[in-house]
Amino acid sequence: MIVSINENISLCEILMENNVLNPMWLQTFRTLVEVGHFTQTAEKLFMTQPGVSQHINKLELACGHNLIKRYNKTFEVTEQGRRVYQYALQMEAQQSQLIESLNIDDSTVGQCRISCSGSMALHIYPQLLNIQKRYPQLTFHLEAAPKKRMLEGIQAGLSDLAIITEKPSEHLFSSEVCGEEPLVLVLPKALQNEPLTPELLIQCGLISHPDALYYLSLYFRRCGHASLNKLNPEKILPVSYINQLSQILVPISEGIGFTVLPQSAVNAFALREALHVHQPVKPVSETLYIVHKKGRELASRYQTVLSQLSI
Repeated sequence: MIVSINENISLCEILMENNVLNPMWLQTFRTLVEVGHFTQTAEKLFMTQPGVSQHINKLELACGHNLIKRYNKTFEVTEQGRRVYQYALQMEAQQSQLIESLNIDDSTVGQCRISCSGSMALHIYPQLLNIQKRYPQLTFHLEAAPKKRMLEGIQAGLSDLAIITEKPSEHLFSSEVCGEEPLVLVLPKALQNEPLTPELLIQCGLISHPDALYYLSLYFRRCGHASLNKLNPEKILPVSYINQLSQILVPISEGIGFTVLPQSAVNAFALREALHVHQPVKPVSETLYIVHKKGRELASRYQTVLSQLSI
C-alpha cells in the first residue's frame, strides 16, 4: 500500500488509522537505528541477519517509503525513516506508560527504569539486585548510555530517572545533587614507585576510550600537579583504544599504558591488584545529579530505591 502524506496529517496519524504496522517490525527498525548495524541488531534481538532485513523490508512496504538508504554494509536513515523511528519511540513509551499506570502506586511494586553511565551501572547494579531480593515485586530496567541519549530517553518516556555528571536544562528537567564520582589516574603496578611526570605519561602512552580526553583534561586541571596542568592531553599518543568499559583496564594490568576512569570502574575490575591508582595532590571528582522529567512526579517506588541506593 502506498501512503500519500497530506500536509495537515502526520505520518504517525496515517499509520495508526490504517493499522498497517507490525509492532515487531517497529521494534526491529528502532533497534537497527539505535545500534547502527544489521549484524549487531540481529544479535541484540536474538534474530538472524536475514530476519532483520525481512522485518525492515516489510516495514518499508507497509509505509510505502524507503526508511533507510543502504551503502554496502552501512546505511543512512531517510527523512521518512526518522519519522517512523519517532513513531516507534512514541508507541513504546505509550505502552510502558500504560503498563505502569495499571499498577497501584505501591512503594515496593513495579518497574524502575533507570539510565546512567557504564561505570555507574557497574557500581549500582549489584545494589539494585540486593534491593530486588528484599522486594521481589520491584523490577529494574537499567541502561548504560551516553548523557545525550539518557536525556532524550527521559523526554521520550523511555526512562524515568537518570544519573548524570552535568546539570541539565532546568526548563526540561528536574535535578538534584546525589553525590560525587571520583576520577582516578591508573597505571601499571610496576610504576607505583615512579614519580608522576608528563614525561612518564608520554612514555607510557594512553589507553584511550570514548571519554579519555575529557577525563584527562579534567584530571590535569584539578589534580594539583602544576606540571600536569600544563600538559596538553592531545600530545599523549594512544597505545590502544577500546570502547568496552570492562576491557579498558586489561592492557594496564598487563603493563601497557595508563588512563583516567571513574573510581567505580576500577573497583569493579577483577585484576585490581595489578593496577596502581595514583594519589593526586587534590582529589578529582565530578558532581552527580539525579534527573527526571520536569513536571512529572515519580512513582513512590523510586523513593524506596533511592533511599537504599549508595551512589
